[in-house]
Amino acid sequence: MSILASFMVPHPPLIVPQVGKGGEKQVLKTISSYEKAADEIAALCPDTIIITSPHQTMYADYFHISPGKSAKGSFAKFGAPDVKFNEEYDEDLVDKISEIAYKENFPCGILGEEDDRLDHGTMVPLWFIRNKYKGGKIVRIGLSGLPLTEHYRLGMIIAEAVETLGRKAVFVASGDLSHKLQDYGPYGFAKEGPQYDERIMDVMGRGAFGELFDFSEDFCDKAAECGHRSFVIMAGAWDSRNVRTEVLSHEDTTGVGYGIVTFYPEAGEAPEREFLTSYLKREAKELADKKAASDLYVKLARLSVEMFVKYRQGVSIPKDLKEIAGDEDIPGELLDRRAGAFVSIHKHGRLRGCIGTILPTRKNLAEEIAANAVSASTRDPRFDPITVDELPMLDINVDVLGDPEFIESKNELDVKKYGVIVSTKDGRRGLLLPDLDGVDTIDYQVSIAMQKGGIKPDEQYFLQRFEVVRHI
Repeated sequence: MSILASFMVPHPPLIVPQVGKGGEKQVLKTISSYEKAADEIAALCPDTIIITSPHQTMYADYFHISPGKSAKGSFAKFGAPDVKFNEEYDEDLVDKISEIAYKENFPCGILGEEDDRLDHGTMVPLWFIRNKYKGGKIVRIGLSGLPLTEHYRLGMIIAEAVETLGRKAVFVASGDLSHKLQDYGPYGFAKEGPQYDERIMDVMGRGAFGELFDFSEDFCDKAAECGHRSFVIMAGAWDSRNVRTEVLSHEDTTGVGYGIVTFYPEAGEAPEREFLTSYLKREAKELADKKAASDLYVKLARLSVEMFVKYRQGVSIPKDLKEIAGDEDIPGELLDRRAGAFVSIHKHGRLRGCIGTILPTRKNLAEEIAANAVSASTRDPRFDPITVDELPMLDINVDVLGDPEFIESKNELDVKKYGVIVSTKDGRRGLLLPDLDGVDTIDYQVSIAMQKGGIKPDEQYFLQRFEVVRHI
């Protein structure tokens, strides 16, 4: 057997009557659709209900699956302690998912349980399901801070494990949509809120799962969604399969988006729906084209990363610089100028490392870039060192900094033109480069720089601005 069906559902505790206490009447359309989805699950009589939840244990670089024989939970913290759950886990399926992940060197398993109680992202769907169907064990899986491509891969692994064991399983992707749909909502309003809801309902309604990769991290953050990665895992479970979709409802009455969509398999393989393969091929071509068009600044940074990651060796300036330049003229400033520089490394659209110097520390700009490229790839404390197998997937940029100048106020800043340095008398300092995705206002730019420097809003600080030349 394989996955029988999957369901994209929200998880507002409000819709449980004992919690809502009448407030659930605001979202009757969602409740009606949930009841229909639960009826469909009951009709399928699954052996296992797989639930992905944003409120399960979550790590930056690891997918956690709840271990053990069973778990309990209740809506006590939502004022309804009498609504309780006691769910048995499908340990064999958990073991099989973990086994496949281990063989594929994929970061997923049962390590690191922080709280063994069921979370509300799991319990809200179960409340509707258990009112209709008492059978079946569950598997509870959290999200991670890894790229969307890795969430999709997890879905593929889950599907393989289900098929290997011959389970009759349904997949419930739990997650709310945007939390910024109305001024009166819990997080206020942002234009990205309704944009996200419209896009995600369209994509899921068409089963166009390849388009899920096109939702940028910045866009999702601004929309304040919580379910996107849950939906991507579920989509991965349908890789290379035709699916029949039905949009049951989308509702926005509380300032938060609630969408319910069902997915059923259709006969036949569908190679054109191998969305991860297609996406990675497209990304590889774009990276190859970009590498071919890169200037010497970026080529030098890339060579520095590759030499150190592969051989633990640094580049030789000017020998290696002349070699990669070939017949191309070497810009005079690379060998004759001293300047600060930042090297930024991205993988699958997400930051993978960024280290730089505000002022020069080396005898010329070429050496500055080479040294910072090595640091960005292996010494950024936010990330593990880059490995050899990651090298083909890296997108590298170089920013050469102009001399910083003190300014009197934020009115002299421009987020597109100037980077900012915020500093205090005791030497704390935070820097942010200009023209970054998602940094649209001066106040936001300064606030991020202050956070990076450990500077509180009520402290006295000084501002400097600088220009950069960005090499991509």
